[in-house]
Amino acid sequence: MKFTSLDDLLAGIKPAAQLQDGNVHITDADRFRQEILDRLTYTAAFGGPAEQEAARWIIWQAAWELGVQPASINALYQARAREAYHARTVPAINARGMTYDFARAIVRAARDSNVGAFIFELAKSETEYTFQRPAEYATVVAAASIREGHQGPIFIQADHYQASARKYARDPEAVIQELRELIAEAIAAGYLNIDIDTSTLVDLSRPTVSEQQRANFSCCAELAAWVRSLEPKGVTVSIGGEIGEVGKKNSTVEELVAFLEGFNREFAQRTAAQTRGLSKISVNTGTTHGGVVLPDGTIARVNIDFETLRNLSAAARRYGLGGAVQHGASTLPAEAFHEFPRTETLEVHLATEFQNIILDGGAFPEELKQEMYEFLRTEFADERTEDETDEQFLYKTRKKAWGPFKAQTWHLPDDTRQRIRALLVDKLTFLYAELGVTNTTDLVQQHVTPVRVHKPLPASLAVATAR
Repeated sequence: MKFTSLDDLLAGIKPAAQLQDGNVHITDADRFRQEILDRLTYTAAFGGPAEQEAARWIIWQAAWELGVQPASINALYQARAREAYHARTVPAINARGMTYDFARAIVRAARDSNVGAFIFELAKSETEYTFQRPAEYATVVAAASIREGHQGPIFIQADHYQASARKYARDPEAVIQELRELIAEAIAAGYLNIDIDTSTLVDLSRPTVSEQQRANFSCCAELAAWVRSLEPKGVTVSIGGEIGEVGKKNSTVEELVAFLEGFNREFAQRTAAQTRGLSKISVNTGTTHGGVVLPDGTIARVNIDFETLRNLSAAARRYGLGGAVQHGASTLPAEAFHEFPRTETLEVHLATEFQNIILDGGAFPEELKQEMYEFLRTEFADERTEDETDEQFLYKTRKKAWGPFKAQTWHLPDDTRQRIRALLVDKLTFLYAELGVTNTTDLVQQHVTPVRVHKPLPASLAVATAR
């Protein structure tokens, strides 16, 4: 399925694309989408180093040639801060497993409902256990957008680039340096939206709210300045901060104000006075990542404090941000989602329920799922607590099977993958409508002007084309 050499790759794309003057020129768009792109994307994920690099570069160039434009969502969120639009909550969707098929479903549902405001994202932790580095993830979602005929901006986001509080207590500089390096890797890969999460450093034992948030806003300001030093010419990367670790106590307006006052002060000291700071701020109002798993494997019902979320969004906009962001929302009951645009929530992050749909929706092969479960029971036995049922343990850990089983899930039969995509499209179509982002293509294009980021021709590909 993959291209086995650069010569093989160049011969394979020749019927629909040409390399000329350091760029890719698509000569037959339909043939490129239907006959070549799947194989090229598989090579981008599983090929040898030279073939991987070449496939990723070709897909990135082809995306722009075919109207898929990776962009920053900052300008759209600035428009919300100016009250230019209302009652639209942008879904940020974590594609952990079966990423090419999942991303195709995201785009297909968006195309069918005329949705322009949606985000592909992957968290720092997901990058590790799904075996998807930023260059691969950005390439695969761009390829999926091409495959489904998307036209216009796409938003690729680094989610929860999080500082470990335990490691920070031992070696603060090492933790910040690790995040600097990951941010640099992500921006180079084409992520133009970066969510910094240093909320783990909040110290509630301190006497004042400002002191409690100090390590959080100080480290966030340092990393945000680092993002600004790396962003491509002409691009203002969207940067998010966070004031309350998801799953902990609910955030307050007082905490938000203390964080933003401290962040703005320290960020201004590190950058030019007119430099854009944060686009948004993540808060906690009652959810947990993945939900709370009951002994039978079902998810406990969660009550979000929507009025607090409304107040937090309004307070954020007074500081020029687009509003507040809610994490850990995908497992909420269906009737909850319309509350997000009603309370002017800017963005909502969705992950686990899509994983549930893939694995439990009736299309995923049971034999492969049980093989994944046996792997988890063996490899992650030390993560099992004494009081956990098998259902709780598997629900909690099964996200960690996506990396080790990435190839097996990519090789599922075409009809199986089509059925999974159809299940995801149904859920996504519902969510897009409930979140108020149907018919937002024009809104996005009105406010967002993508800037093409140049990626130089890989040296190995230059040599191969010169032969």
